[in-house]
Amino acid sequence: MSDRSDLPLLGLHVSPAGGLPKAVERGVERGCESIQIFTQSPRRWAPTNHSDESIAQFREDLAASPIQTVVIHALYLSNAATPDPELREKSLTAITHSLRVGDRIGAAGVVLHPGSAKDGHVGEAIARCGDVFREALAESDSCPLLLEDTAGAGGTLGRSFEELHALLDATDGDERIGFCLDSCHLLASGYDVTSVEALDGVLAEADAAFGLDRLKCVHVNDSVMPLGSNRDRHAPLGEGEIGAAGIAAVVSEPRFGGLPVIFEGPGTEGKEPTRADMEIAIRLRNEGRNLRGLRAIG
Repeated sequence: MSDRSDLPLLGLHVSPAGGLPKAVERGVERGCESIQIFTQSPRRWAPTNHSDESIAQFREDLAASPIQTVVIHALYLSNAATPDPELREKSLTAITHSLRVGDRIGAAGVVLHPGSAKDGHVGEAIARCGDVFREALAESDSCPLLLEDTAGAGGTLGRSFEELHALLDATDGDERIGFCLDSCHLLASGYDVTSVEALDGVLAEADAAFGLDRLKCVHVNDSVMPLGSNRDRHAPLGEGEIGAAGIAAVVSEPRFGGLPVIFEGPGTEGKEPTRADMEIAIRLRNEGRNLRGLRAIG
């Protein structure tokens, strides 16, 4: 029997519409090994109050399913870097709420876009982020906060591994701070991930900057836009600028073994990823393993 410990856990972003347990059901229907969910509307401040019964059912269904892990994607509206007191308070409340839900459902982490330095003062913006992150972590229990790299448009923070390292430093290296790397964002911000060899070089840079032990999640998204475009536009797997070889490299990367590797869309059948996209990801994982001289596993 083959050792599966080096396999990334492929999955999709799935909807929890109708209640959190529905997300598990949808993940199982699509053949997921991991799932990513929103636990409230991503574009509204109002939090969803999940009942103890819903949380318990979610955990029970997840444990009985082939899905091995779940991550939460935080609110898009949050900007931990803002100097505006009202927006800061709303962002802190939203991040803290997501972490508390993560504690309750046993999530592997809450993925967060760090924020935006709209005034151009990156150092000050990073320091403000650090303050918000420390407060949110202090008001929650154990769920990790996973800072996602960005495509680099405007004043968004996290466009480079050096900025991700600076965000970690701003929290005094809190052990609950981790990272989520997005392949589309990496390409957009100038990191070539279009082959096994290119990805190896990028991961060596990431390891030197913040340590791959901090990497807790990967978003595997193809890109409509070319290398260094600083534009975040996703494409179906294998159909964009990263291409089949690059996606195969990401989904077969042994250093991502045991991590949720999530495709967010758009899928081949429309905006929402489907089982067809999972089948593509699994096929590309096997192709990537063959390229690496590893045994292909379905």
